[in-house]
Amino acid sequence: MTSLQEYATYREIKSQPEAWAQALVEVARIKSMPKTEEYEQVIFIGCGSTYYLSLAAAALYQELTGRAARAVPAGELLLNTQASVGWIGRETSPKGDNPPGRDNIPPHELLVAISRSGTTTETVKAVEKFKEEKRGEVVVISNYDEALSRLADVNIVISKGQEESVAQTRSFASMYVAVTAFCIRMAGRWDLMETVNALPKVGERLIGKYESFAKEIGEDLDFDRFYFLGSATRYGLSCEVNLKMKEMTLTHSEPFHFLEFRHGPMSMVNQNAVVVGMLSDVNRVHEAKVLSEMEALGGTVTSLGESEADVQFESGIPESVRGVLYLPVLQLMAFYRSLAKGLNPDRPTNLTAVVKLDF
Repeated sequence: MTSLQEYATYREIKSQPEAWAQALVEVARIKSMPKTEEYEQVIFIGCGSTYYLSLAAAALYQELTGRAARAVPAGELLLNTQASVGWIGRETSPKGDNPPGRDNIPPHELLVAISRSGTTTETVKAVEKFKEEKRGEVVVISNYDEALSRLADVNIVISKGQEESVAQTRSFASMYVAVTAFCIRMAGRWDLMETVNALPKVGERLIGKYESFAKEIGEDLDFDRFYFLGSATRYGLSCEVNLKMKEMTLTHSEPFHFLEFRHGPMSMVNQNAVVVGMLSDVNRVHEAKVLSEMEALGGTVTSLGESEADVQFESGIPESVRGVLYLPVLQLMAFYRSLAKGLNPDRPTNLTAVVKLDF
């Protein structure tokens, strides 16, 4: 019988708090932080998992700073720039009709490029284009010091997030902790930086306490569909854990904002469905009502949150910056389901760890 430790995915999920700790250290080491007020907006880019990370990061940046940010797939920034970020036509107007205070000043953006490998073709090419057009500065967050890092004005490498497996688990979480700390520093919220230092210890406790819970749901093959609900910063995270379920288990899985789930998707809920809710504190009443309605339709409901949930963080960390805590238990759920279906979680069907294209 194969030991769980023989699977790289299992080792990487279980050991990820160590990578979270390194991520916090690496961000704390940055001596010259970009200044929020210098940029019209911050653009977060990635591919696959790191695009979902970008969705969560952009929402977090806006929440903490009150300034504009957006998430864009790197391939879209590269190939469909105008549709993605509207750069074309935003240069200084020859008629002199720029908005007040913008005369003769081209748009200035901060690009945050996120890539596990640091070699993903679309991301590297998108950053090269950004720099060629002198749009602004580039921050790179990665697990490897590769081609992308050499294009960075600010380079954050979390080597302890490196992985043998194809599906991102430890790497994603480590980079999300890094982007959380980065947004905190951009916002000048030193009070929050103090609290996030507790994340690794809380993560270790959650993994130990709720692994059996994840295993029980993951191994139940009577379930044939999973829905992950999360709003605000948690929507990007729901997209990511949905992807883990798809990649590792070849199971029908979809992410939704909480209230959006009522608008059609709930028609798919039955006794074979699992509806996972990433609960917030602020909107808990509304989110819990959605879960109750799905349970009444016959679905199996699972919730994660700071308290009064199936998976309780009990972290004492402010809601906006504890998002990484939603990940490990759901990653383990996908891992155990993969094994139950006779699949190899380390090598998902049709996938490779790095996507390289010929441009």
